[in-house]
Amino acid sequence: MTSPRCGFFWHERCFWHDPGAIGVFSAPGEFLQPQPASESPESKRRLKNLLEVSGLIDELAVRKPAPATREDLGYFHTDHYLDALEAGDAERGGDAGDCAPYTPGSLTAARQSAGLAIAAVEAVATGELDQAYALCRPPGHHAEADRGRGFCLLGNIPVAVMRARALGQVGRVAILDWDVHHGNGQQAAFYADPEVLTVSIHQAGNYPLDTGTFEEQGEGAGLGACLNLPLPPGSGLGTYDYAMESLVLPAIEAFAPELIVVACGYDACAKDPLGKMLLNSTAFARMTTSLRQLAERLGHGRLVLVHEGGYSEGYVPLCGHAAIQALADSHISVPDPQAEEIAAWAYQELQPHQRELIDGWRSDWMAERRL
Repeated sequence: MTSPRCGFFWHERCFWHDPGAIGVFSAPGEFLQPQPASESPESKRRLKNLLEVSGLIDELAVRKPAPATREDLGYFHTDHYLDALEAGDAERGGDAGDCAPYTPGSLTAARQSAGLAIAAVEAVATGELDQAYALCRPPGHHAEADRGRGFCLLGNIPVAVMRARALGQVGRVAILDWDVHHGNGQQAAFYADPEVLTVSIHQAGNYPLDTGTFEEQGEGAGLGACLNLPLPPGSGLGTYDYAMESLVLPAIEAFAPELIVVACGYDACAKDPLGKMLLNSTAFARMTTSLRQLAERLGHGRLVLVHEGGYSEGYVPLCGHAAIQALADSHISVPDPQAEEIAAWAYQELQPHQRELIDGWRSDWMAERRL
C-alpha cells in the first residue's frame, strides 16, 4: 500500500486558545452580555471530527508537529512584539494589537498553530508530500510583523513561507487568500518582494477597513506582485467562479510559482455571521480543485491549504471536508443538505456590475503585461 501524499496537520493544543467572552464584537462592553467569541474552537474541532467519521482522515498523512520556536517566529515578527506577547501571556493576557484578544495559554496555542503551517509548508516544499492541509488556530492572516490583528496573534503563513525560503526549501511562492476578510498580513509581509505573489479575493470594505483595494499592487521591486479583488457584498457562486477563472488563476499561472499556499477561510460561506457572501461547500471544493490542477500544470503539484477564518460552527465542517476531499482527490464525500438550496438563492449568478468590476481589474492587470 502506497503512503498518502496529502498531509493533514493538526494538534489539540490549538483548540485551547481562549480569546475571551466577546461574542461577535472586538471587545467586551457594559451592555454586551458575555458570550463565547466568534473565533471559537468548535468549528475546527467539528471539522477534524467529521474527517474521522467520514473516513477521509484515513487517506491522509496525519502529522502533529512541534510548535514554532522563537527563532522560527523571528523570520517575520519583531523581537519587540514577541517580547510583548510573552509578557502578556505570562500575566493576564490582553489584546495583541487590533481586535486580537488573548488570555494566558494563548501564546502556546499560537506557537503550535504556526508550527502546523511551518511543517505543512516544509513537507510540501521539500517533496515529502504533494499537498497538505494545516488546521491552524488561532488564525494568522491578519497578523503583522509588529502586532496582532483580527483574531490573529502570529502570522502563520508569512512565518512558514519566510522560513522555507530562508532555508532554501523553495523559491517563488504564490499565496492566495480567499477568506472573506482581506489578507493584509501576507500583503504586508511580502509587499516589496518580487518572489512572492500575494492574491486576496475578499469582501470589499469589511476587515481591515484600511487595506485591500485593487490599487495596492506592491512597491519597489515587488510592484505587480500583489493583487487584490475586493468583491461587493452579496457576491455568490457565479462571481467567485468568474473572478477565479478570469483573473486569479491566470495571474498565479503567469507568476509560475514553485509552491502555492492558500489562506483558507470559510467565512465567505452563506452561513457565516461575519461575512456577507453567498458561497456553499461546493464552491470551496471547486476552487481547491482548480488550484490543484493549476499546480499540476505548473509541473510540481505543490499546494498547501492553511485554515483561517470561518465562524459558522455547523457549516464550516462541511466546507472544510469538501476542500480537503478535493485537495486529496478523494472519493470520500459527505452530503451537504444545504448546498443545493444555497445555490438556488437569488443573485448567485454573476451580476452585470460584478462582471464589469472584474473585467476592469483584468484589463488593468493585462495592461501592465502581468498576464
